[in-house]
Amino acid sequence: MGKRGIDEKVSSMRMLGDRVLIKPILENDVTPGGIIIPDVAKEVPVMGNVVAVGPGRVQEDGSYRKLEIDAGDRAIYGKYSGTKIMIQDEEYLIVREPEIFAIVEKGE
Repeated sequence: MGKRGIDEKVSSMRMLGDRVLIKPILENDVTPGGIIIPDVAKEVPVMGNVVAVGPGRVQEDGSYRKLEIDAGDRAIYGKYSGTKIMIQDEEYLIVREPEIFAIVEKGE
């Protein structure tokens, strides 16, 4: 497992600066009534599990400001934020910390 990551698939990746790696929470392909939802009708995910985070934002004096979010958190982010990447046939999203709107507290 990476120093600031929790997913073995991405343990060899190290996020830089204020970047955050998120595994989007995708909606189901089938409704509770059994209707199959085509890809074009699905909403873009806006919530996901934080897999890894960078060391923080570099300040003017060269020091780092630690990110407010950490691996294991659940984040709400902008609908079209970040960059999609594929890792071992799974979709992830790399976003900058300012693109994250909120952290969903545990048990919510």
